[in-house]
Amino acid sequence: MNDLIKTSFNDRPPKAVILAGGRGTRLMPYTTFLPKPLMPIGDNPILEIVVRKFSECGLKNIIISVGHLAELITTFFGAGEKWGVDIEYVVEDKPLGTMGPLHLIQDTGENFFVMNGDILTDLDLPALYKGHVESGAIMTVATCRRNVDIDFGILSYDAENRRIDSFKEKPTLFYDVSMGIYVLSKRCLEYIPKNEYFGFDNLITRLLQKGEIVRAHPHKGMWLDIGRESDYRQANELMAQAYREGKNAII
Repeated sequence: MNDLIKTSFNDRPPKAVILAGGRGTRLMPYTTFLPKPLMPIGDNPILEIVVRKFSECGLKNIIISVGHLAELITTFFGAGEKWGVDIEYVVEDKPLGTMGPLHLIQDTGENFFVMNGDILTDLDLPALYKGHVESGAIMTVATCRRNVDIDFGILSYDAENRRIDSFKEKPTLFYDVSMGIYVLSKRCLEYIPKNEYFGFDNLITRLLQKGEIVRAHPHKGMWLDIGRESDYRQANELMAQAYREGKNAII
């Protein structure tokens, strides 16, 4: 996990927007009193891991979108001096989804990161950004392959005569999924309504309908979404193993 950032930015690093305003309903009841981004992975909140890794690769201008239990996040991170970054906050007075909060930011820059605040990954962020800029895409989505085990035998048949032509016993299907990490061009804001709930699904659908280029950036390494209870347990198991082996899994 300490290889989260493999390379670094050179001149003019972009801004990074971290989404930390959700209620974390999948981790209830823990998130009743603690916002999901402050859930601990070992001895550190997941959001601290994200902030520290942004800092390590040279991303010093960080904007955190907060909502649910916002005061706990702002109190913990302050202005970011502890991590060598400048942190600003935008506050969601009502839930705005993944992309809705971007209109609360005064200046995003020409291209910028957007990342969920509950992601643990060894994705090479500078490589993601470089690929986005060079491609000319309006948005680049980091993707990871996930498998889904089907607990039933799957039949395929002709709809007209109902003749079965294939059968697979409890197959495993593979899908490329969004990791919750994106690089957006500023033009994306033209497609996002102000002061409305607007998610990643809404934005990518609108962009594709308008014929815009949206690019995938496949990642074959580690990715855990601690908003999922199974991933949260796995993240803490990995951290405990690292401690037992005498490794510093955070820095």
